Amino acid sequence: MQLKIAEISDIDDILKLHYKYQIDSINESDKKDGFVTTPFTKEELSDLIIIEQGLFIAKTDKKVVAYVMSASWQFWSKWKMFKYMIEDLSNLKYLGEKLNTNNSYQYGPICIDKSSRGSGLLEKIFDFARENMSKKYHILVTFINKTNPRSYNAHINKLGLKVIQEFEYNNNNYYELVYDTSKKVRLINDKKS
Repeated sequence: MQLKIAEISDIDDILKLHYKYQIDSINESDKKDGFVTTPFTKEELSDLIIIEQGLFIAKTDKKVVAYVMSASWQFWSKWKMFKYMIEDLSNLKYLGEKLNTNNSYQYGPICIDKSSRGSGLLEKIFDFARENMSKKYHILVTFINKTNPRSYNAHINKLGLKVIQEFEYNNNNYYELVYDTSKKVRLINDKKS
């Protein structure tokens, strides 16, 4: 398996994986195992790659089996929900400081093909993205829809994110979570030693 920062040539494969698990196009039977909510265009992913350097992928046999998106609040600010979150940042405190657009970034979505789930890939790709983003930001912020318990459990129990608050937006209820990017995720193999 190869972990890498995505390139423009990876976009079609990323969108194929994204479409498979996006809320508007996912098979109903797969929804219980997690989903992503925000649709993306090729142009948006190009900006995420070129400007933000915040699209991280895992490939197996030249096939994209997972991605993580991470970017500045400026990148995300064109979506209304992220504008709402940006306006609320200064009301939140983590690591002894108020959150803002300079000390934090928005992580997610993350998507892992069901053929690769349960393999430790979540921890590996999360940590790869965290390590790269920690060069610019020391606080990760994300949100999870309360109707997505698989994602919530994975982020809390496997990755160690902390709920900083719960909020409602557009008739949906969410958990807002944070993580200290200076902390490496303890991989399953690390726990044995």
